[in-house]
Amino acid sequence: MMLRKWEDLPEFMKNDGVLEYYKILEKKKVSLVLKRVFDLVVGTVMLIILAIPMGIIALMIKMDSKGPVFYRQERVTAYGKKFKIHKFRTMVNNADKIGAAVTVDGDNRITKVGAKLREHRLDEFPQVFDVLSGDMSFVGTRPEVTKYVKKYTNEMMATLLLPAGITSEASIRYKDEAELLDAAEDVDRVYVEEVFPGKMKYNLQSIRKFGFFEEIATMFRTVFAVLGKEYQ
Repeated sequence: MMLRKWEDLPEFMKNDGVLEYYKILEKKKVSLVLKRVFDLVVGTVMLIILAIPMGIIALMIKMDSKGPVFYRQERVTAYGKKFKIHKFRTMVNNADKIGAAVTVDGDNRITKVGAKLREHRLDEFPQVFDVLSGDMSFVGTRPEVTKYVKKYTNEMMATLLLPAGITSEASIRYKDEAELLDAAEDVDRVYVEEVFPGKMKYNLQSIRKFGFFEEIATMFRTVFAVLGKEYQ
């Protein structure tokens, strides 16, 4: 991927908070190119490998509950572009209209098959389509819904300099996010006031340390985290 010229950024991103991070990424052009090449090559290989497993999962979802196979919620990625993310549907149809935008473990909207998919993060397999399209990358800030992006500070806008990601350092540190929110009476409020700022701290740190090999390391840490390794 190529970093846009500063003058070509959306007006809402042209502030001193973003400029600090822009200058860092401006010096990482080779890593940015390698990042996109990696996404395309690995994304293509993964699509081939996952084709049959995803077909089986799709069939299980259709047999388990009424509704589409994919959950296509609008999210925000680089430079404020809106796109509809690809995820396997793990909740009842139209779940976003009958509950909070953030989901907890005990949410009664989650289907039986969906609970298993969430437990092993298999619901995120279809995001390989978003990686290949360029709307996402394997590593980057998790794409938020518009209502949360509107709460970004000037500095947080810097996370929109890069495509949203499937995993990140924040995702690793907050892999038990659903458990943190499970006991909350007001899930949205707790997410915005407590979880969201913490995740953003790691997202911004990742931009400061951005590099192709650092991102590869993040992918390995993600695998270890899914397998049970704890990161403090």
